[in-house]
Amino acid sequence: MKLVIHGRNLEITAALREYTHLKIEKAIHHFEEMVKEADVHLSVARNPRVPQQTAEVTLFANGTVIRAQERGENLYASIDLVSSKIARQLRRHKERHSNHIHRHSNSIDKDPENHSTTGLPTSDSLVDNKAVHLPNRGIRRKYFAMDPMSIDQARHQLELIDHDFYLFRDKETSELQVIYKRNHGGYGVIQSRD
Repeated sequence: MKLVIHGRNLEITAALREYTHLKIEKAIHHFEEMVKEADVHLSVARNPRVPQQTAEVTLFANGTVIRAQERGENLYASIDLVSSKIARQLRRHKERHSNHIHRHSNSIDKDPENHSTTGLPTSDSLVDNKAVHLPNRGIRRKYFAMDPMSIDQARHQLELIDHDFYLFRDKETSELQVIYKRNHGGYGVIQSRD
């Protein structure tokens, strides 16, 4: 597994790097076959009156992005909390994935050439034929493949990335939709109306 550790407003010391490495490896120990890359961002708030130290981990596991973030007054405590959170999310993802495979193993054709996610040809690169330019200050662009999925699959992805919303392409209509966490519990879906 490739592990990349970044620091913002702090120097990544050898001790901090080693501690982070050990905690992340321990968190993914049982899921090493799934996780290909881990990206860790450690940061300290610039305002000394706000003792906020953040540990954010993004895992790339078999085409799925799993993300967790924890904040606290102590960076080592934030690393502990985020590694525990990642371990729980990986366990939940693996259980759901194995349950899904077992449930549908009898109904799926074993020939992978008969299956297509979109029915359209895909390109290997998300940035081919795109001009490189700097966005306006404060705007960051992200490019990623959007395989069609059901609302249940999108809700699962939303739980894995630990964000308030998730943009996805609906499997039935091929339209872009947003699923989000509602303030008073539950989920909502934003769809375009013709």
